[in-house]
Amino acid sequence: MNRNGPLALIFTALFLMFLLAPLLVVCAVAFTSQGYLSLPTEGLSLRWFRAIGDNPEFVRAFKDSLLLGTVSSTFAVLVAVPAALAIARHRFFGREAMQALFLSPLMVPHIVLGIAFLRFFTMIGLGGTFAGLVLSHVIIILPFALRLILAASTGMDRAVENAAASLGASSWTCFRRVTLPLILPGVASGWVLAFINSFDEVTMTVFIASPETTTLPVRLFLYIQDNIDPLVAAVSTVLIFLTVAAMLVLDRLYGLERLLVGRGRE
Repeated sequence: MNRNGPLALIFTALFLMFLLAPLLVVCAVAFTSQGYLSLPTEGLSLRWFRAIGDNPEFVRAFKDSLLLGTVSSTFAVLVAVPAALAIARHRFFGREAMQALFLSPLMVPHIVLGIAFLRFFTMIGLGGTFAGLVLSHVIIILPFALRLILAASTGMDRAVENAAASLGASSWTCFRRVTLPLILPGVASGWVLAFINSFDEVTMTVFIASPETTTLPVRLFLYIQDNIDPLVAAVSTVLIFLTVAAMLVLDRLYGLERLLVGRGRE
């Protein structure tokens, strides 16, 4: 068995520290008792966490972001699965053009998309609506879901499907009982990546969000324009802890490796 040398271990430790240091600093600032951004040198305080409850717009924005991310990523996966299966399995006229069309939002700056969506939604009556937000988010997160599902579909052995069909399974049964379980790691990974990008999106959303449909990143962006205090650090810390807790619960109940990689627990 090959073992990493001391230099490799030191490099890995420094690399991990480099990645985690900003998160640790944000979490530390959230516990300060001061009214400005500073490390808690005079003791820990939950002052800014209590302040989150005094600002219900942050709680409402978090719920809106959670709902928006869930709905938009689900719709993106529903579109990406048949598109990925068609691109991976068939050779037809316009195949490359269709794939380029689905991936094209990656090449357009989000600020340009935001202005375009603002103009378009205003013309058709969807300006400032939740439906407009969902539609725009589906478009920009679809490439992330498609790429992962396409990778899973390309490497799938179709002999298993042919065996199921030869035993009398219908097309729907074959997809539900054979195809979907085989590409499930790609689907789950695509959904998670799409959700993360939807939840974190701010550049485009700031153009099309309204006071009734403001997401959490947009709310934080608007807040720091007029205020410089640890409240934003407290909100970020809550999100970090919720993310870690969700990952631990998911790993405990189902197993992250099984869900995202497709391997069972040893």
